[in-house]
Amino acid sequence: MLRALNRMAEKGYPLNLGQSVRGDGGSLLRGNDLLCGAVDVCVADTLTGNVLMKVFSAFTSGGSYETSGWGYGPSVGEGWDKVVSIVSRASGAPVIANALAYTAAAVRGRLPAVVAEEIRLAKAAGMDDELAAFSKAAAAPQDEVQAPPAVPTDEEIHGIDVLDLELAVRCLWKENIYAEAAMGCTGPVVKLAGSSLDKARAVLTASGYL
Repeated sequence: MLRALNRMAEKGYPLNLGQSVRGDGGSLLRGNDLLCGAVDVCVADTLTGNVLMKVFSAFTSGGSYETSGWGYGPSVGEGWDKVVSIVSRASGAPVIANALAYTAAAVRGRLPAVVAEEIRLAKAAGMDDELAAFSKAAAAPQDEVQAPPAVPTDEEIHGIDVLDLELAVRCLWKENIYAEAAMGCTGPVVKLAGSSLDKARAVLTASGYL
């Protein structure tokens, strides 16, 4: 997804990526970035996003009752001309009140029109092609290829989409580079030997994974 957004930005989509507060920076966030408010918007998969909302809203009550926050925000999408916000059965009175105020602000700010304009800009920068590429990659059969002999993995390559991770590993196997798919503190990583790092980066770049 990050690569797709960067390509869209190169084509004119007005995107400003936030940066981690960690020393090595980057737009792939860690947990402490959320706690210190490093960015205004954090993009997450649905499960992670739900967990984060629950933790931030209900940690003071032990998880059974949401005591803080603005609910789960308004739903948006292409052709959606309404402002419908989401709360849960566990949302307490303060959260409900904040959610109503949030929704009122979204209505005053003409949220559906803002979303429609963002979608227009994204489409002009190739969003449809990027989404089609995701679908094609997900549906593509994985080649049967045997892993090279295992070697100690003391280096990592970051920035590969989780949907492409296994394909990227097999791509390296084809070049006789031993690699493993894993999860690091910034998300999916490819683990490999340091001696193969430069060659692996070149292979993954040429294949479109980096």
